Amino acid sequence: MNPKQRFLAVLDGGLPDRLPVTTHHVMPYFLEKTMGGIDNEAFFSEFGLDPIVWTVPHRADASRGDYLSPDQEEPGFLASEQIENDTWRIRKETMTQEQYDTTRYSFDTPKGTLSLVLQSNDQTSWVVEHVIKEKKDIDLIGEFITRPLCDVDAVNVIADAWSRRGLVRGHICCFDFFGQPGCWQDACCLVGTERMIMATFDDPSWVHALLTILKERKLTFIRSLKGARYELLELGGGDASTTVISPKVFREFVAPYDAELIRAAHEAGQRISYHTCGGMMPILEDIANMQPDAMETFTPIGMGGDVDLAQAKKRIGDKVCMIGGFDQLHFFTGCTAEKTKNEVQRCFEAAGAGGGYILSPSDHFFEADIELLHAFADAAKECRYE
Repeated sequence: MNPKQRFLAVLDGGLPDRLPVTTHHVMPYFLEKTMGGIDNEAFFSEFGLDPIVWTVPHRADASRGDYLSPDQEEPGFLASEQIENDTWRIRKETMTQEQYDTTRYSFDTPKGTLSLVLQSNDQTSWVVEHVIKEKKDIDLIGEFITRPLCDVDAVNVIADAWSRRGLVRGHICCFDFFGQPGCWQDACCLVGTERMIMATFDDPSWVHALLTILKERKLTFIRSLKGARYELLELGGGDASTTVISPKVFREFVAPYDAELIRAAHEAGQRISYHTCGGMMPILEDIANMQPDAMETFTPIGMGGDVDLAQAKKRIGDKVCMIGGFDQLHFFTGCTAEKTKNEVQRCFEAAGAGGGYILSPSDHFFEADIELLHAFADAAKECRYE
């Protein structure tokens, strides 16, 4: 099988020729620091991993008066085109005399201005001032925020170029400049995770109102996906893991909204992978019952999660494709190649039976020994189905 056939066999419930082996997003920091600045495609080629290309192009809905921002910058890692209209204007201000690169994004509307402050270093970005500062701010978002559409033609250009080479992935649209694909997770980026959790107790109707606003925006994007030749789209995010929220909060404030998005994606002819980096074991069946096509990242205890890969396979392995489970912290650095290969074999024995499993690190990595990456890929290629 070629890599694309191998991925699709697993996603569609079939049996591949061998264990598919890949990684999540390849971090620019790692490519620059360790790999001499090579691109994603060269990374996959270097290690013989099954390739994935990520693309998230947006277009404006002219019927709503939306247009691409005239101050459009080249989209960064996982970012996309910024959409404005006459009632949602975006301003950017670089803030000097800060320890880290700092930018304020202002969203001007006829009834007030919202703002977001982000900081970043070579590895990642984080919020230092959340968009939603007062509860009434969600009214501005609900009335004025633009609703990006998928640029189907741009996706299909990539799909044509990757016709046999690997998997074409994307994600459901996020809030501008900093967000997550899932409704709850996007809200946490806007409000702050602790404030969101407290609001589920103090003002649950307000939480539901915000989640509904974000859900409707995402549904607009999802319905525009018809004809886009993605193989897999990401939904979810770490703020819905059980190392962050309780199963009760998940069942009331996460599952109902994201399950609706999954149904809409299926109606648009798309597959969904539900991403939960962190604790998963108490909500495995809850996620599977939302009927995604795949689940990730199955973060092991050694990475701060709680996943027993063999138990997870027994509980939900016949319902969804499983992606992840490999401990990149302890087996991409500071160990022997033999230990890395043994960990690959352990993952295969735990989750590979009958197919339905893609070996991958449990989310991103910024540091890795090149020898161990080779060991990871080589060992996986020896995991074959009779």
